[in-house]
Amino acid sequence: MDKREFLKLTSLAGAAVLSAPLSSLAAPAFTGKPSFADPKAPFVLPALPYAYDALEPNIDKLTMEIHHDKHHAAYVKNLNDALTGTAFAALSLEDILNKVTEKDKAIRNNGGGHYNHSLFWTLLSPKESNISAGLKSDLTSAFGTWESFQTKFNDAAKTVFGSGWAWLIVTPGKKLAIINTPNQDNPLMHNIVKDKGTPILALDVWEHAYYLKHQNKRPDYINAFWKAINWEEVEKRYKAAMA
Repeated sequence: MDKREFLKLTSLAGAAVLSAPLSSLAAPAFTGKPSFADPKAPFVLPALPYAYDALEPNIDKLTMEIHHDKHHAAYVKNLNDALTGTAFAALSLEDILNKVTEKDKAIRNNGGGHYNHSLFWTLLSPKESNISAGLKSDLTSAFGTWESFQTKFNDAAKTVFGSGWAWLIVTPGKKLAIINTPNQDNPLMHNIVKDKGTPILALDVWEHAYYLKHQNKRPDYINAFWKAINWEEVEKRYKAAMA
C-alpha cells in the first residue's frame, strides 16, 4: 500500500469529528487545542495534550494527525451512535467497558477504541521523561531485570497477530503483568478478556499507528515508543492502581 492509498483509506475510515463532555476516564483533563463539541453526544474527542509534531522524530506529525483526527474521531462518533437507545447510554466509559459482552460488538469495538486512544495520548511525552528509581525497582522485581521487562513488553507488542495493543497492567491482586489484546479490546473488559486489570502503560500496534513512518517494521516503531513514554503519567497511574 502506497502513501496515497493509505491516506485515502484513513480519510474514509474516519470521516467524522464529534463530541461532548467526556465521561470519566481515569485520566486528567486534556489541555491544548479545544475539543470539537456536540452537546447532544455523550462522549467527546479529546484534544491532544501537545502539538501534532511534538513527538518527532519518534512519532511523526502526519501519523499523529491521521491517528487522532481520523481514527480516534471515528471511534468516538461510532460509539455515540451505537449507544443511542441502549442501557449503556447513561454509563461512564469504564462502566461500559466493564459490562460490555461479545454480543455488543459496536460498543465493544468503539468504546475500546475511544478508551485506548484517550489513554495512549497521555502516555506519550514530547519532552524527555525519566522513570523514577522506585517504579524501575518495582518493575525489576516483578520481571527479573529491567531488560527482561522491556523484552517481555516488546514481545507482547510484536506477537499481536494483526491489530491490537500491548499492556502493562496492575492485576486485581495488585501484581504487575504484561499482556496483549486483539483489536480494541482492553483489560477493563471483564466479560471478554482473560487477563483483567488496570492499564498503566499501553502501546497501539495497529498499522495506522506506525505505517507512514515505519511501513511494516513494527519493531522499529516499538523501539521508538520507548523514547516517547511519559513515565510520570505511568507512575501516577501505577500508584493509583496500587492504592
